[in-house]
Amino acid sequence: MQVILLEKVANLGNLGDVVKVKDGFARNFLIPTKQARRATAAAVKEFEARRAELEKAAAEKLAAAQGVGEKLAGQTLTVAQKAGVDGRLFGSVTNADVADALKKQGYDVPKAQVRMPSGPLKALGEFPVQVALHTDVLVEVSVHVVAEA
Repeated sequence: MQVILLEKVANLGNLGDVVKVKDGFARNFLIPTKQARRATAAAVKEFEARRAELEKAAAEKLAAAQGVGEKLAGQTLTVAQKAGVDGRLFGSVTNADVADALKKQGYDVPKAQVRMPSGPLKALGEFPVQVALHTDVLVEVSVHVVAEA
């Protein structure tokens, strides 16, 4: 299916690109999340008329994400979990736990934007975690896992 991207989509294209994607991906994800619409002749004309407005909105989103990213860069989050005497956790620290810790510090970051390169954290210590605030804004945050008292 041919779709017009209404915003930048990672590994697919930029705003205004007409790309061919699988039907299910377009129907179940891109179109319902308003990231794309079908590339019909009428839709292409309408998009060209609204292009400046969409580009301005995309630039505002990027600027907002960069502003939050500057504040968030280099932050250290402390997460307490139950742990054994050998330093291993009973359970793990997931992206949801990191998102909750960020929310407590005043940053509204959904758990889907927290990227853990080596999976959930299963030991005590300090670990780097990435937060993708926008497709172009990737911030590294340090997560300090401590034993719960």
